[in-house]
Amino acid sequence: MKSYEKKVFSFADSDELSKSICTYIENLSKESIEKHGRFTVAFSGGSLPKTVSKYLVQSSNVDFTKWYVFFADERCVKHDDSDSNYLLVKQEFLSKLRPENCVPESQVISINEDLVNNSEEAADDYEEKLVKVFVGKETVRYPVFDLLLLGMGPDGHTCSLFPGFPQVQETGSWVTNIDNSPKPPPSRITLTLPVLNDAHNVAFVNSGSQKAQIIKEILQDKSTAYPAGLVSPQRGNLYWFMDSQSSSLLSPSVISEFSNKL
Repeated sequence: MKSYEKKVFSFADSDELSKSICTYIENLSKESIEKHGRFTVAFSGGSLPKTVSKYLVQSSNVDFTKWYVFFADERCVKHDDSDSNYLLVKQEFLSKLRPENCVPESQVISINEDLVNNSEEAADDYEEKLVKVFVGKETVRYPVFDLLLLGMGPDGHTCSLFPGFPQVQETGSWVTNIDNSPKPPPSRITLTLPVLNDAHNVAFVNSGSQKAQIIKEILQDKSTAYPAGLVSPQRGNLYWFMDSQSSSLLSPSVISEFSNKL
């Protein structure tokens, strides 16, 4: 029976964090493409795309033409809106790839701009896009991503799953909507918790002291009070990548030794 890893990594600063994330993704992308001919990855927003892409866009060890890029959550805004996760990932990552080795636009799966005024329809449409990519490849109840790149807010939310909101309990859909997000903009779509927990690999990427207390509660005290603490892949690996500030309250026994052989 295959064993799965749950590891916590802490790095001296954001630069070391970015280098290690790059190495991790290089290895995982190669492994996934060798196994099934493609690499399916979903990005969250915030500071994550910049941290992840810093060294990755320079890599010559990744075949980006085999990547399928998704969004773990998205704001219901146009693609050129400053709140758009699509725009953020495009500016920080996709547009910086070399033209001869970039992700084809048809393999960047984004929200339908025509539906941004109706979050429920936008969520249903995005789920249909996932169905087209995953059904026939993996015959499963939920899509199985090769990698989910997730962040966590100071309140413990991840994607657009917020503490105390009913979307955290959603199990019937792959994608759900929210119209009263405690963070602007209010209307969003998000992958649901069962999808997060069906991934082959989940990597949380965090930096900054403002998240240290909740990170301690989740990783050391095993709290399930926060959506980020409910992410635990059933048949996959879970990694937390952090800088020294966000991991400052963790006991040394909680932190794993990082290996380039991940």
